[in-house]
Amino acid sequence: MVVEIEGIPLHLAHPDEIAVTWVGQDEVMRQLLAAWLVVDPLDLPMNPRLIGKPGVGKTTLAYAAAKRLGREVYIMQATVDTRPEDLIVTPVIEGEGRLRYVASPLATAMLRGGVAVLDEGNRMSEKSWASLAPLLDTRRYVESIVAGIKIRAHPLFRLVATMNDDASTFDLPEYIHSRLQPQILIDFPEREEEYLILRENLPFGDEGILQYVTDFLQHAHLADERYTVRDGINVARFSMKLRAIGEDAMDRPRAMRTAILETLGEEALRYVPRL
Repeated sequence: MVVEIEGIPLHLAHPDEIAVTWVGQDEVMRQLLAAWLVVDPLDLPMNPRLIGKPGVGKTTLAYAAAKRLGREVYIMQATVDTRPEDLIVTPVIEGEGRLRYVASPLATAMLRGGVAVLDEGNRMSEKSWASLAPLLDTRRYVESIVAGIKIRAHPLFRLVATMNDDASTFDLPEYIHSRLQPQILIDFPEREEEYLILRENLPFGDEGILQYVTDFLQHAHLADERYTVRDGINVARFSMKLRAIGEDAMDRPRAMRTAILETLGEEALRYVPRL
């Protein structure tokens, strides 16, 4: 799709389509939807950030919340190399002496009235965040230096940033910190919720393996280890594959220990539940 802004043709990105379901933890879903709510004609949506350890489901929550609103979802992965122009408009050479201007997923969401998920936002530098400052306050626009245009957000546009709680990230500048509110913390799920997440992602999974992995994760959470349900899904999948390959199938305990060892390392074996 192409739209024209101030005489400049702008090629839009495609929305993301992911087969995910948010299971459990209704309170964080309620908080996210509340942050996006507009309660008065003079009100504006907030720009929340989802904070938690890698793998706890921040992106899944953001996507599922946007789909509950019936909106298109545009996920933009932030990295340490993300430049301001990457966030807004990128020029692409199209033939001799011609440029094609391509809108980022975030800019496309602004124009289409969709939801932009800025994934792992605290991996970006301050320079990149500075280009989004007008979008995150009452102005609700961004400026593309390369295309020479100003892009204003559709009234239905919503934004959420996910941020990992680990050491490989930047500290947000204060003027961005105050614009990305509220902070919604996603913690490890309770046992029943964790089992349901595993079952949702592995509907073909062996019941014994899913229960075993759930117990393993719960033991690790009690010790404040960083293993998440994403790790559990990988462990369960690998153990099922180990049991399915070859003429001499592994028994379940051996397959589980091998899967945990090769997926998470030897230190993870201390949380292996007894059968």
